[in-house]
Amino acid sequence: MTEGAIPQHLIRYAVPLVMSNMFQLTYNAVDSIVVGRFVGKEALAAVGTSGPVMNLFVLGISGVCVGASVIMSEFFGARDLRNVRREMMTTMVFGAAASVMVCLVTWLLMPLLLKLLMVPEAVYGIASDYLKIVLTGIPLTFLYNAAAYTLKSMGDSRTPLVFLAISCVLNGILDALLVGVFRLGVVYSAVATVIAQLLSCVLSLGYIVLRLPELRPHREDWKPDRVLLFRTLRYGGVTALQQACQPIGKLLIQGAVNSLGVDAMACFNAVGRLDDYACLPEQSISNAISTFLAQNRGARHFRRMYEGFRTGFSMELIYGVLIGIATFLLRRPVMLLFMDASQSAVVDLGMQYLLWMSAFYILPGMTNGVQGYFRGTGQMHITLLATLTQISIRVIFVFLLIAPMGIPGIAVASAAGWLAMLAWEMPKAWKELAVWGNDKEAIARR
Repeated sequence: MTEGAIPQHLIRYAVPLVMSNMFQLTYNAVDSIVVGRFVGKEALAAVGTSGPVMNLFVLGISGVCVGASVIMSEFFGARDLRNVRREMMTTMVFGAAASVMVCLVTWLLMPLLLKLLMVPEAVYGIASDYLKIVLTGIPLTFLYNAAAYTLKSMGDSRTPLVFLAISCVLNGILDALLVGVFRLGVVYSAVATVIAQLLSCVLSLGYIVLRLPELRPHREDWKPDRVLLFRTLRYGGVTALQQACQPIGKLLIQGAVNSLGVDAMACFNAVGRLDDYACLPEQSISNAISTFLAQNRGARHFRRMYEGFRTGFSMELIYGVLIGIATFLLRRPVMLLFMDASQSAVVDLGMQYLLWMSAFYILPGMTNGVQGYFRGTGQMHITLLATLTQISIRVIFVFLLIAPMGIPGIAVASAAGWLAMLAWEMPKAWKELAVWGNDKEAIARR
């Protein structure tokens, strides 16, 4: 990404990333669709309750990997493949061990966790069984993400997409057979997810070993490099904490929703999946901005960094308008993917929520663009503080608005959080961008 047309680089990187992330979300979305249609709304509510917990792990994992990928992108931009390999192995060895320990602790604390979420007695047992099985796939998810972000740091976002697509198709087939055809229950939906995660992990690691000899680990690489580990934890740890803020906030919001009953829980599960899909391209463009900036930072192409951000931010704005229009027009059909027309109360609640969100989807596009800038320039602490601001405002407004407004109050609270985040970040970002774009002496100092 250090030479050539900037828009083409960003689009070629972002489009496979969008599709890859959509496949990632499809793991849970397929579970929700199959369970909602073939088991019932209680099972759908149980899977929805488990969603924020799993998102906490997945976003924490991706946070570490995003931080590591920024480091690898800088090494790759400087053509230092040895350190790309050492950073990759440091991340994999440390992260896999840490994810196993976290999963074990969560298993032990499962009753307390579900109690804090205020899970109703009617779905408590189903939620506990489902979550315990899905947790076993967390180390596999980490290894896949570590391998995928290694390839993405080198500008290859297509290969991880292929592997994820294969595993996603397998997950859908197993879900349809085990839950839809054989009616084995919601627990086997979790089993299908773990099997699919294993496949994506094996394919991605196998590709690196067999097709990229320059990244094939040497004996000394199995011991984490202390200097790189410290830098990874400094970048990745802050990013992971920032990523984890969102699901922690959603856990609090889920607790507020649970107090409204099973219909509201089922609705929030469905619209939460739709929100994830709507915002994915914005997040993918943000990651493209980060990788572009990091590679050019390593190559010391500072003016190109300015041009790259300006192009990426424009893409965020255009997409935000388009997805808002699409959501407004298609809000009923998409809700009917999750629940049949007989569940009119759940469908109507979801349509009300999406009506509000259709006007707000441009805001996360703007926040993701600015977050991509700060990640790409290594300023992870700013992304953390901004995210903490956003989710804190959002949670406060949810608890203020959910009683008088119901589910639509969550949409208004989301907008309040995004606006607060922009007010915090935008002045600093534009001030720095003026430096990258105009002041050659200041650029040289940086």
